[in-house]
Amino acid sequence: MTEQPAPRNIHRLDARTLRGLAHPLRMRLLSSLRLDGPATASQLAARLGESSGATSYHLRQLAEYGFVEDDPERGKGRERWWRSAHQGTRTDEGLIRDPDPEVRGALSTLLHEYATQRAQEVSTWIATRHEWSQEWDEAADTSDYTLDLTPALAAELSGKIYELVESYRASAPEADTPDVAKVRVHSHIFPTRPKADGT
Repeated sequence: MTEQPAPRNIHRLDARTLRGLAHPLRMRLLSSLRLDGPATASQLAARLGESSGATSYHLRQLAEYGFVEDDPERGKGRERWWRSAHQGTRTDEGLIRDPDPEVRGALSTLLHEYATQRAQEVSTWIATRHEWSQEWDEAADTSDYTLDLTPALAAELSGKIYELVESYRASAPEADTPDVAKVRVHSHIFPTRPKADGT
């Protein structure tokens, strides 16, 4: 029987914490800590091409809103080590309909930055694809699909995709297994309107 992984620690964004995260550099810092592991402000500055003053300030802001925390296993010297306080973030669906325009604006900033980051990840893959093995080249995928669905069916599809992706966490190989890489899976499900044909 396959051992099930422990439930992931997912932070649910509300109106307050949304304001604390909806900043491009803060989002990049949090993403880097989650993907690449704990780091100091100086290390993150080098990773992201920012000044250590900027990364230090925004890390403190992220800590104030509960997104990052000290890493006690590494913070032995003078430099402060940071780690993500959660393994993921979910957006409260009610935020999109919040009557406060500041909340909706912060959510728009957040979602546009997510879209930008994901597009950059795909572009980086395309630009560096030749550096990977043939096996990884054949395993990668950048497909898109168009389906006719109701909102209920779209929600069902989204739920099934989430369950499928989560089911692979139990199959994760040991970190020292040959040819292991972090794999990014992007999912976007949204309705579209037909283009006017000019007739």
